[in-house]
Amino acid sequence: MQTIKGPSLHLAQFSDAAAPFNSLPAIAQWAADVGFKALQIPAWDKRFFDAATAAVSQDYCDEIVGVLARHGLVISELTSHIFGQLLAVHPAYDAMVDNFAPIEARGNPQARTAWARQGLLDTARASRRLGLTDMGTFSGSLAWPYLFPFPQRPEGLIEAAFDELAKRWRPVLDECDAQGVNLCFEIHPSEDLHDGISFEMFHERVGGHARCAILFDPSHFVLQQLDYLQYLDIYKDHIRMFHVKDAEFNPTGRQGIYGGYQSWINRAGRFRSLGDGQVDFKAIFSKLAHHDYQGWATLEWECCLKDQETGAREGVDFINRHIIPVTSKVFDDFAGAAIDKQQINALLGIA
Repeated sequence: MQTIKGPSLHLAQFSDAAAPFNSLPAIAQWAADVGFKALQIPAWDKRFFDAATAAVSQDYCDEIVGVLARHGLVISELTSHIFGQLLAVHPAYDAMVDNFAPIEARGNPQARTAWARQGLLDTARASRRLGLTDMGTFSGSLAWPYLFPFPQRPEGLIEAAFDELAKRWRPVLDECDAQGVNLCFEIHPSEDLHDGISFEMFHERVGGHARCAILFDPSHFVLQQLDYLQYLDIYKDHIRMFHVKDAEFNPTGRQGIYGGYQSWINRAGRFRSLGDGQVDFKAIFSKLAHHDYQGWATLEWECCLKDQETGAREGVDFINRHIIPVTSKVFDDFAGAAIDKQQINALLGIA
């Protein structure tokens, strides 16, 4: 077994126009002072990282590594969630996601998809130059508007959506394979890959691709009322990344999983700072240690109540307390005794 690495910090929720959250050197110093050991860098956020440059320039990648090293930090992974989101967009969401794309691609779904595909390829190539083996992403969604439909879905609709999703992702997975990088899909509501079954549907359509992996985030399973501990046992061989994020689900007589169109603070299911929600992290860290999880424990902070800097400081301590330094010994070895084959046979009453 291997001790989980951590804590790392996912930077996406901390990116801001104000210092120290507006540049990689400044946020690296802040994160190190708080106690993080690594940063998970969003490859789409040019305040921190230029994926296109990193894909072709080893000097640039070495410079990024050096910036973090000066503060005693490393890169845990790159993430490509915005690129992944824009690789597959249902037309109902065109206007809302266009803001993620560069100006020249807005209003042009084909150009937006091409930009997203290139961003994913660049992130895979940058990951290799940085010596990383895993990158996170979203699957995007073509079928999500039909999740709970009336009238009923036409026969073949979901199959066609997943066939197209696999078609778009297969070249990216192949490039990840060429770069020695696992592509870890964050299983997330609003994405077509939002639970175990939908991951399996996709995984089958990409031919069980060796680079098709999972980013595990239990908070999204609390909101879906999915058994996240059993999920860890089922998908242990696919899980290569881990977001440590808390959540709670408090249904009432007025609302449940769907949330009644309410704001985050008024939903039955909502994200919370670490330790303030309902996720059983003791059991999660135990299972990950048991299954020899090889990656990082990365704080992804989201909370509808608590200040983010407080959440980050508390999160460092929380993750440190939950990481299990795995043993190299069996606890009752002291009681063992050397015994030969003849003695074993005698103990069993075998002549």
